[in-house]
Amino acid sequence: MRIYTVGGAVRDALLGLPVKDHDHVVVGATPEAMLALGYRPVGKDFPVFLHPRTHEEYALARTERKTGRGYRGFTVHAAPEVTLEEDLARRDLTINAIARAEDGTLVDPYGGIADLRAGVLRHVGPAFAEDPVRILRIARFAARFTRFSVDAGTLALMRGMVDAGEVDHLVAERVWQEFAKGLMETQPSRMFEVLRACGALARLLPELDRLFGVPQRADHHPEVDAGVHTLLVVDRSARDGCALPVRLAVLLHDLGKGTTPAAELPRHPGHEARSVALVEAVCARLRPPAECRDLALLVARFHGDIHRAAELRPATVVRILEGCDALRRPQRFLQLLEACACDFRGRPGWETREYPPATLLRTALDAARGVDAAMIVRGCGDAGQIPQRLHAARVEAVRRALPVLREDA
Repeated sequence: MRIYTVGGAVRDALLGLPVKDHDHVVVGATPEAMLALGYRPVGKDFPVFLHPRTHEEYALARTERKTGRGYRGFTVHAAPEVTLEEDLARRDLTINAIARAEDGTLVDPYGGIADLRAGVLRHVGPAFAEDPVRILRIARFAARFTRFSVDAGTLALMRGMVDAGEVDHLVAERVWQEFAKGLMETQPSRMFEVLRACGALARLLPELDRLFGVPQRADHHPEVDAGVHTLLVVDRSARDGCALPVRLAVLLHDLGKGTTPAAELPRHPGHEARSVALVEAVCARLRPPAECRDLALLVARFHGDIHRAAELRPATVVRILEGCDALRRPQRFLQLLEACACDFRGRPGWETREYPPATLLRTALDAARGVDAAMIVRGCGDAGQIPQRLHAARVEAVRRALPVLREDA
C-alpha cells in the first residue's frame, strides 16, 4: 500500500500558498485493508476513508467511466491494481494532477509543475469533457490565480461542452456552490469572463450575459458597458473584503439594464424594478441562502434612491429606512450601503472617491433608531395611529440630524 498527497495541497505548497486541506490517494489497497487499519468509511459513490487520528480524507485510487449526462453520470472503479497515473488522469487540471509521495518525491505525469511555472490552466486529457462542473472550476481557478490564463485548447474544449449541452445538466445547487466560491476569490470578475468566453454564462446566468454590450447612461462612464461595469463593481467588493451577500448583490444589482427597450437607451428608466424581478428569478433558480437573496433584492430596488440620498426629503429617507427594514435589521442596511458604495466606485477613475450617501444614511438611521417608540406607544390613545406617529417622529428626528436635506413640501 502506497499513500500520496494529491490535488490542492501539493499545488498550493508548490505555489508558496497556505495549505488548507490535505487529500490523499491510496494505491494498492482494498476497503477491507483500510478498515483493518482503523480508517472510517465516508464515501458514498466511491471508497473514501477518514484517517483515525487526523480525520483527513484518504481515497482509494480509482478510474471513472462516463455512463450518462451531467456530472453524476459516472461509473467508478476502485481496485488495488489501479495505478497512481491512472488516478491522476481523471483529474481536471494538470496543476491538480501532481502527487507527493511520503518521502517528498513529486509525481507529475501530466506536466503540472511546468504549467504552474508558466501560469496556465490546462486540462489533463479528453476525460475533462465528461464533467461539466469542471467548466465552473476552471473559471473559479481563474478568479483565484489571477496571473494564470486558460489554455486555448482547454477553452475550445469547454466551448464544445457548452455546445453539446453538458452545462444544461448541472443542478442549481452545484452551480450556486461554485458561483459562491468564485465570488469569494481574489478577482471574481475573471470567473464570469471565462464563463462568457466559453459560452457557459449565457446558459447559466443569461441575465448577466445580456448586460454586455448594453450602453451605460451618458453620465455613468459610457466608455464601459453595463456588463463591464458590473464586473468592475464585483471586483471592488472583493478588494473591500465584502461578505458573500454583498458580492452577490452587486453582481445582480443592474440586471434590469439588460432588458431596457432600445428606444430608452442609454437612460435605463425603471431598470431598478426590472432588476428586482430578474433577481427574484435568478434566486428562485439558483437557490442561494436567504440572507443573500434578501440583500440582493434590496440592493436592486434601492440602489438608485440611495445614490440620490442628498437630494431627498427627510420623509423619503425615512420611507427608505422603513422599506429596507433598517430599524430592525441595521447590520443588513449597512451591507446595503456597502454594496452601493461598491457600485459607485466601480467605475474607471472613481475608485478612491468618497461616497457621501453612506455617511448621510448612517446618520439618518442612528437618528431614526433614537426615537423612543415605547413613549410614543404609551402616549397614543388610538393604537391605529401608532405607525403614523412613529413615522412622523422619525421624520422629525432625521430632519434635525440632517438639516442639509431638502425640506418636505
